[in-house]
Amino acid sequence: MSPPLPSRRGVLGGIGALAVAGSFGLAAANRSASALASDADVRVRYWNLFSGGDGANMIAMLDAFRAANPRVGVLDSTLQWGNPYYTKLAMAASGNRAPDLAVMHLGRIPGFAPGQLLDPWDVRLLAEYGVREADFNPVLWKRAVVDGKLYGLPLDIHAQLCFYRRDVCEKAGLLGADGDLAKVTSPEDWFKALKAAKKAVEGAVHTIGIKADEPNFSWWFFLSFYTQLGGTCLSADGREVTLDTDKATQVLEFLRQHLTDGYSTAIGIADGESFVNGSAFTWEGNWSVPVFSGAKLDYGATPLPPVFGEPATHTESHCFVLPHQSQRGGATNEGAHQLAAYVVKNATAWARGGHIPAYLPTLDDKKYVSLEPQSEYVSAMDHMAVEPSAWFAGSTGLLAQRIGPVIASSNVGSAKPDATARRMKDVLEKLVAMKNPMEGRSAAEGGSAA
Repeated sequence: MSPPLPSRRGVLGGIGALAVAGSFGLAAANRSASALASDADVRVRYWNLFSGGDGANMIAMLDAFRAANPRVGVLDSTLQWGNPYYTKLAMAASGNRAPDLAVMHLGRIPGFAPGQLLDPWDVRLLAEYGVREADFNPVLWKRAVVDGKLYGLPLDIHAQLCFYRRDVCEKAGLLGADGDLAKVTSPEDWFKALKAAKKAVEGAVHTIGIKADEPNFSWWFFLSFYTQLGGTCLSADGREVTLDTDKATQVLEFLRQHLTDGYSTAIGIADGESFVNGSAFTWEGNWSVPVFSGAKLDYGATPLPPVFGEPATHTESHCFVLPHQSQRGGATNEGAHQLAAYVVKNATAWARGGHIPAYLPTLDDKKYVSLEPQSEYVSAMDHMAVEPSAWFAGSTGLLAQRIGPVIASSNVGSAKPDATARRMKDVLEKLVAMKNPMEGRSAAEGGSAA
């Protein structure tokens, strides 16, 4: 039997604990657009958080669906990215006022108490619309499954990448015979590459941007390299902290060296602009692809360098979810499945924004293969470094809010790496002991770990 729905008061209390840190400037303007055909038989209410180029691409995909399926009307609403979105979605699901379909970051599913605030997908119905488990990366699909039920239908993965300028790297002798960045497999070789790149950089720009003082990026980059070392943060059941402070210190020292050796700066807000103006490298999310392509740069992008052996780069995923409805079912629910399946299967347009489509057949599409630099970093899907499955994790969740500033303090030199590693472990232990406000149990007690 499913546990009872959390009360409105409980959700309100939970929102404070689950609030996200901010929008990185990606906040969307509120938009509600209805393109319902007058003869539509079904209306699907759809909420998303996409703005800018992603928003434009999503609108184009919805318009294509409407043209191909005139009997299914779509009422789409774009809400502000971050806390306002997740707050409204949780309140709507708890109050039985939820939309028929919504977008969520995959890592957020455990915190939304699957079975209470989210309804499971009907995988047989998805199969009727051409979407099956075999069409997805197994790791990605598994992250969306809780207690044997699918709660998220993956749309993409978005990865942290190493962007590089070919003009600067060619001058520094860092390109391979294929014209792409030569592979680097150790910290020593990486810093040798930076030394050569520094000599090739012209103007008053730094060699590489690593978002040193930005908490979320600091956490994402740390997790990438820590995963390369085989490190974990929590046990498989999510009940115990497993952070290896020696490995964590090794990664923190690596990140700090970018500043102490003079290759990067403590102020990361202008890293993207510096790359446009001549920096050899910058570490950014794949959503920066339209920005750099729009600047007409000759550049490439790869997953973060595998300096500690095993390739791994931080990724998250947008997925479709079914917010809880007490009377879910019928033609509207079928329409929600049809719409989600259509967008997932027709994601080449979505890839233009830099995202890697989750639907594997898309990766063989000639239109996708021709995209640059997207096809250069598609391997990130095979080497995903993801946040632990816990109610406090997920995109800009409590984990990132609390551990990100700790890592950033080491990056910029206000804390020593070994002391920072110990503080990180303390943060994790406190989070594991904290009760999930959506269900009243902590991770240590077995609450909401997928």
